[in-house]
Amino acid sequence: MPLSGQGCVNTKAIDSMLTRRIIPCLDVKAGRVVKGVKFLNHRDAGDPVALAAAYNAAGADELVFYDITASSDERAIMVDVVERTAAEVFIPLTVGGGLRSVEDMYRMLRAGADKVSLNTAAVYNPNLIAEGARRFGSQCIVLSVDAKRVNAPDEPPRWEVFTHTGANPRPTGLDAIEWIKRGIDLGAGEICINSMDADGARTGYDLALLQAITTISPVPVIASGGVGSPHDMYRGIVEGGADAVLAASIFHFGDYSVADVKQYLAEHGVPVRRT
Repeated sequence: MPLSGQGCVNTKAIDSMLTRRIIPCLDVKAGRVVKGVKFLNHRDAGDPVALAAAYNAAGADELVFYDITASSDERAIMVDVVERTAAEVFIPLTVGGGLRSVEDMYRMLRAGADKVSLNTAAVYNPNLIAEGARRFGSQCIVLSVDAKRVNAPDEPPRWEVFTHTGANPRPTGLDAIEWIKRGIDLGAGEICINSMDADGARTGYDLALLQAITTISPVPVIASGGVGSPHDMYRGIVEGGADAVLAASIFHFGDYSVADVKQYLAEHGVPVRRT
């Protein structure tokens, strides 16, 4: 049964209103928000609690909080930072990084998360998706996938799932599209797809990857990796078919505000929640 009283988000209800969500992403390392290029050369972007409060006030639709070294360091996520972040926001909060069990998920939901994001642990134990969905409801389970192009130049596009992204990413041998299909069958209520090739590069989302996923996914898809401008987000929604668009660098370092993105999207015919 779903966990009661935790404010799990009904993403299908959001979709039925036809609005598209704008989601700032807080990649947290050693208690600070950081952002790099292709998971390397991180720049400090500030305090997660202060940034979360600012994005909440700025009209963000949701927030994503990733403890980006929890899996590679083989440690638990920083519950205290999650609790302090959740206390500052009144919009849905997704938390991921180092979640290896249903008990870990429960701890994050108790700390104030609305949804939990599974990545590395789900690859090693796919049944974790099903267990989480049974206990908390599919709407609380986000399958996050880091995918990299692995096809030769003369071959059709193909993407492989990687874990422990950073200096030493680990290939899994899993085809990203097939893995996502399986994750949905197991109970994932939402997909967050991050292009490792585009991450932090500000060259736009991998639209071919997005299209390959959104055409087969019956659940909402969040586009991640590569945003450099509001136009990139527009293309992710209109051309890629994304239900939501996630970004970090352009928000953290002041290139654009959430309001800038929403105004651009609204002016170009994309329905968004205005504040």
